[in-house]
Amino acid sequence: MNLKTNPELLPLVEWWEKDGKQTVIMLAVVAIAVAGWYGWKSYRADKLDAASDALVSAYTAEELEEAVSKFGGMAASGPLKIRLAKSYYDAGRFEESMAIYDELAAKPVDGFGDIPVVGKAQCLEALGRFEDAAAAFDAFAEANTNNYLTLTARLGAARCIAQAGDKAKAIARLDALKAAAGDDELAAARIEATVKAVNRFEKKAQ
Repeated sequence: MNLKTNPELLPLVEWWEKDGKQTVIMLAVVAIAVAGWYGWKSYRADKLDAASDALVSAYTAEELEEAVSKFGGMAASGPLKIRLAKSYYDAGRFEESMAIYDELAAKPVDGFGDIPVVGKAQCLEALGRFEDAAAAFDAFAEANTNNYLTLTARLGAARCIAQAGDKAKAIARLDALKAAAGDDELAAARIEATVKAVNRFEKKAQ
């Protein structure tokens, strides 16, 4: 049967010739777009999972460097960079560690904004820039009087003051911290360890 000779199908034929082809093309485009969106969503989810795995499984500087390069721009990138900076610090690569801390301080990672500031101060101390380090530690402690890193900063400042040559001032600060620690045994132990360190600094200087 000739399709065009069937009167019942004439409206369908007219619609197809006028709008049908364009409608089908539009539906195909929409279908491709939807499939692409779901594909991207699946890819994104897989990459997030991979980034999370890297955050807990990468240990060496090389592994962390690869993870930072691979997952840059994702939520895990900041914590990975913090771990890389610490890895550099532990390996004695203080300048490289400090460069990462500077980068992170300029664009703080949500929930980890305090670490780069103290981390940079520790790098300055390790590089022998004791006055700069003490100033950085003190600035953090004064701006964050009830932070989980406050004691770390105050102890760091005392160490730097001692290494810069003023042991008496360092010990006075540590004595004040001891008095403020009260019954906090962990804090008291950390302070006492720093006192011993300060005494070792003096022996090395002699």
